[in-house]
Amino acid sequence: MSNTSIKVMTYNIHKGFNTSNLRFILYEIKNALRNVDADIIFLQEIQGDRQISKKRFDDWHNNNQLDFLADEMWPHHAYGKNAIYKAGHHGNAILSKFPFIEWENIDVSIMRSASRSLLHGIIRLPDSEKKIHIVCVHLGLFERERERQIITLSQRINSVVPSNEALIIAGDFNDWRSRAEDYLYQELGIREVFKDSYGAYARTFPSWLPILSMDRIYYRGLDIVASKPLYGKPWSRLSDHAPLSAEFKIL
Repeated sequence: MSNTSIKVMTYNIHKGFNTSNLRFILYEIKNALRNVDADIIFLQEIQGDRQISKKRFDDWHNNNQLDFLADEMWPHHAYGKNAIYKAGHHGNAILSKFPFIEWENIDVSIMRSASRSLLHGIIRLPDSEKKIHIVCVHLGLFERERERQIITLSQRINSVVPSNEALIIAGDFNDWRSRAEDYLYQELGIREVFKDSYGAYARTFPSWLPILSMDRIYYRGLDIVASKPLYGKPWSRLSDHAPLSAEFKIL
């Protein structure tokens, strides 16, 4: 077994605004992310461009949100558009301390009014020949929509991810009824970090009083070292989702 470990985090950042959408808090989110110091961060609802907000808020930064959050701490990053509208777009992103071998954004939209995608990247750890596949997801709000998106996710993994290569799938699954895992386990052999560690999914929504289990970290070909939902301040004052973190040992 290798002594190499990686720390990951998943977080729906609510486009950089607080839950009321009245206060721009991306600066606070950036500081909170840096304090966690994860090697790989899976982000949902990150804005690639938003012209109205730039005009509305004086403290909007000059760079896009991805570059602003990544800064010098995560020099490697990828962004995939989910929702495109007249004033801009938002989607999924992956921030990484390790370089990407390649990445691709896969459209899994079922309805024009609710664009969704899977952001699939491949990284290689320094001084290692081992690859890790990382997939950032934000699935739909409706159960039938999610079912079709999960089938597409499974088909993607089965077609391009070798069974001997490590895999992490993380993000906002919107699966509050816990319907996804049986299918994902049967089709992909993946397991969920918090279900494995504590016997139940982590509750992540709403962040100030988490009741629903919306966010997940699934894995394959790795060992869990530690896992933690990030509750309390500052997280309860930021996005409407609580983030999740996990550390894995590379096999």
